[in-house]
Amino acid sequence: MRTVALELVPPEIECGETDAARTSTAAAEHCDRHGLTDRIGHVMIPGIVPEDANRPVALAPRLDALDFWEVVRESFHGVSGLCAQVTVFDDEQHLSERVRRLRAAGIDGITFVGKPHGVPAADAAGITPEDAVAMFRDAVPHRGIVLIPTRRGELDRFAGKCERGATFALTQLLYSDRIVNFLRSFAARTDHRPEILLSFGFVPGIEARTRLIDWLVHDDGNDDVAQEQAFVAHLAASSPRQRRGALVDLYRRIVDGVGELGFPMSVNLESPYGLSDGACETFAAMLDYWSPRPATATS
Repeated sequence: MRTVALELVPPEIECGETDAARTSTAAAEHCDRHGLTDRIGHVMIPGIVPEDANRPVALAPRLDALDFWEVVRESFHGVSGLCAQVTVFDDEQHLSERVRRLRAAGIDGITFVGKPHGVPAADAAGITPEDAVAMFRDAVPHRGIVLIPTRRGELDRFAGKCERGATFALTQLLYSDRIVNFLRSFAARTDHRPEILLSFGFVPGIEARTRLIDWLVHDDGNDDVAQEQAFVAHLAASSPRQRRGALVDLYRRIVDGVGELGFPMSVNLESPYGLSDGACETFAAMLDYWSPRPATATS
């Protein structure tokens, strides 16, 4: 892919297609205002499903990713689609039909996702992401899985998914450069070199009160994650200029470090609280340092 992906979360179902169009148009205008339009190669649309009741921001039912993509492609002309598809609630027949529809709609890469936070294993007994990347080798050219470099046992888990047929890995939001040492260890033990879709998330001041990002990355008892949470809290309490500088510095350290290891790299840009001018300014500064695609690739 070698792409820059912009993640857009589908709006609430009850707001309807009018709000979906408004959300998509506003995002495109933000990107255009900050010089991001020609830099974006894909829009990433996550499939939103109910999660842990402790989520600090309530999660109302959202528009289906496929329906939202049909709206988004009208605002982002010439941009391709990526999506995240939860697999564990479907049997083979239903998941195969879903994948067929996604591909027919122009989605050229799918990240297969497992059990959400707080869902009992018994309620998520469908297709695993490992099985999905093997199942759709011939149907989906870019087959992704989620990579969480701070998670216990992730090296073995990641190696197994690559063996089954994953061609890229979508990282969890990165708030440390631990991904560099993780991939260095992975490269030393295997010849697999999947594309790494590095996810960077903007941290607005509202995080200090709401702590949504803190919840998104949390892993109780994990010291590596605790350090990332402390970094997020520091960013939320900083001035916009300090925040932007710290995030660009983190971006620089990660892309320089991973770039030395022989993995193809892409970038995924996320705004957990919604796309804003501050987020777009930060993303533009990141891409000024390094981008996997030329700024003039699309127009």
